[in-house]
Amino acid sequence: MPERVGLIGLGTMGRGMAANLLKAGFDLIVWNRTAARAAELVAAGATRAASPAELATGCAVIFTCVSDTPDVVEVILGEQGVIKGAKPGTLVVDMSTISPQGAREIATALHQQGLHFLDAPVSGGSEGAAKGTLSIMVGGDAAQVERALPYLQAMGKTITHVGATGDGQTVKLVNQILVVGTMLAVSEALVFAQASGADLAKTLAAVTGGAAGSWMLSNRGPQCLARDWRPGFTIDLQQKDLRLVLQAADQVGAPLLATSQIYQLYRTLQQAGLGHEGNHALLKAIEQLAGVTVGQAQGENAIPQK
Repeated sequence: MPERVGLIGLGTMGRGMAANLLKAGFDLIVWNRTAARAAELVAAGATRAASPAELATGCAVIFTCVSDTPDVVEVILGEQGVIKGAKPGTLVVDMSTISPQGAREIATALHQQGLHFLDAPVSGGSEGAAKGTLSIMVGGDAAQVERALPYLQAMGKTITHVGATGDGQTVKLVNQILVVGTMLAVSEALVFAQASGADLAKTLAAVTGGAAGSWMLSNRGPQCLARDWRPGFTIDLQQKDLRLVLQAADQVGAPLLATSQIYQLYRTLQQAGLGHEGNHALLKAIEQLAGVTVGQAQGENAIPQK
């Protein structure tokens, strides 16, 4: 019989994940710092807790999905955190993106109290959270991964046990390097196509199904052409993840040339007040460098040929 489940954090990702747990028929308790965000889920059958500690008293498996390492520490280990209410044997699964070392430190603190921990960050954006098609990369004990699997399968499509505690976060940082690097390539390609006078819609149709195809191209390319900057994942959150990437890379001595540059390009967008826009708005930084705006009338801002 499935154990009662809790979910802490009802932001862009957490709301969809919680909704899919309910759709799958699980008995769900939720908590969010802004209580009003839980209203729709409560109407759909969830129970709202007054604090993470209270939530933990009624759950055997608890998921967290919040913004950054200090937030995860607060909701799990803080004065009103999960650790204050959880019974021995409770499994805590963090689905946030935090530092690998932070995940290991949280796991150690929980293990000292007889609690289990998995780090299980996700990829797939708000679309994947809503549709239950997230990719989930899990670090921790295999038996606990098996215990969490029914819940993870309600939230994600690709679930991979990648290794020990902290390895889930390392693989998520690998994912973020690939995401932003791909988005830089998409941005440069679209600016080049625009400046050259190519039909942008036909260009996307031609390249998306070939060797250049990717999730970012298929999902964010059309948004760029429509100049639709609604976020599946915001620039501000992307920058938080890239900060974690660069810190971890510094620790292991890995040179991340393109990723470092992309971090600085995103910074210019934040300075322009665009941190709330989707991470595909990286295109705007390349447009600014080129003096070209993707999606304008053909030939309107094409770069003159020498």
